[in-house]
Amino acid sequence: MKLHWSPRSPYVRKVMIVLHETGLLDQVELSRNVVALHMSTPDPVLADNPLGKIPTLVTENGARLFDSRVICEHLDLRAGTGLFPADREARMAHLTWQALADGMTDILLLWRTELSRETGPWEAVTAGWRTKVRASMARLEVEAGRMAELPFGIGHVALACALGQLDFRWSDCAWRGHFPRLAALFATLEARPSVAATAVRDDQDSGPDEVTRGQLDFSDAAFL
Repeated sequence: MKLHWSPRSPYVRKVMIVLHETGLLDQVELSRNVVALHMSTPDPVLADNPLGKIPTLVTENGARLFDSRVICEHLDLRAGTGLFPADREARMAHLTWQALADGMTDILLLWRTELSRETGPWEAVTAGWRTKVRASMARLEVEAGRMAELPFGIGHVALACALGQLDFRWSDCAWRGHFPRLAALFATLEARPSVAATAVRDDQDSGPDEVTRGQLDFSDAAFL
């Protein structure tokens, strides 16, 4: 198999965590690609995914799979690891957590790109994103207890990647001080070998991400 990959992508990280969990990592060739909204899509990525996004997985029989949710479920079904539970209630919980965490990650990625625009960000849009991220974190804080009770699954994978993106690109937001149950859960996830081995890293040495500093805080106690 071949995976269009980047060590900075939270969605690629989801797939990498699942590859570790399923024991399929040694069956995948990693193809390094740089993909961003403001850049031309590399031809090899576009050839395998008309949306021009990563991760994209090319299987042994030539099937092209995207996005991370499809790839992760394919790998889990192939290995039978149960990251997508068979039990209906547990499965719906994990899929909902995945949707929430992935949705928050979407916002964080778009928000950072908007902040980088030469003409400046559209404040009405970024204000809306700020509200949604704060609401998402508040909901995840409520869900943290239930998440800690269930076996590790795709909801935990998506959550680890979303919170990892906060630490990587929004490092001054100090979210742990406002969401203690979520912070405790994340600490246990970070200690898991598959999560520790896939920590996001900047292989282009771009330095601190100053563009996001001061843009996101969780200090409004009334909101929480």
